[in-house]
Amino acid sequence: MLLATTHKTPVGNLYLIADQHVLLGAGFRSYEDLLERMDAKDSARGIKVVRKIEIISDLVADYFDGDMNAFGGIQVRQPGADFSQSCWKAMRKISAGKVISYADLAKKAGSPDAVRAAGSACARNLIAPIIPCHRIVKTGGALGNYGYGLPTKEWLLRFEGALQ
Repeated sequence: MLLATTHKTPVGNLYLIADQHVLLGAGFRSYEDLLERMDAKDSARGIKVVRKIEIISDLVADYFDGDMNAFGGIQVRQPGADFSQSCWKAMRKISAGKVISYADLAKKAGSPDAVRAAGSACARNLIAPIIPCHRIVKTGGALGNYGYGLPTKEWLLRFEGALQ
């Protein structure tokens, strides 16, 4: 049985699903949205809604209270191809308040020509904003897309100090 909880944020509810202390899904839509995109073996285990998930809930609260490094303490796991895994790992190394381009992400993930695949890794990220795909922007600085809407991406980047 997986654990699930909801954290109220300034941009709406953040839904979290974890296996003990490992976060498997996070997003601003619903538990159902996360379960549909999770590994089938995990989503088949079912969820138990709890008031908070030990360690993870506290670190999420710390982030929204202003500790921009809190997400770094959360262990994560999600299904995906090797290049996507490399992209997600590279995203976690981007400091709050900074942004990089999709081209930079492709380079950091080990395949400079795979810019479109880097964008796809952002789109398939199941653990937002903990794996901070919101910190990836278009070359030239335009925000680009965000699965939870541009207002949410813009709020996160402002909160972190990347936008004025």
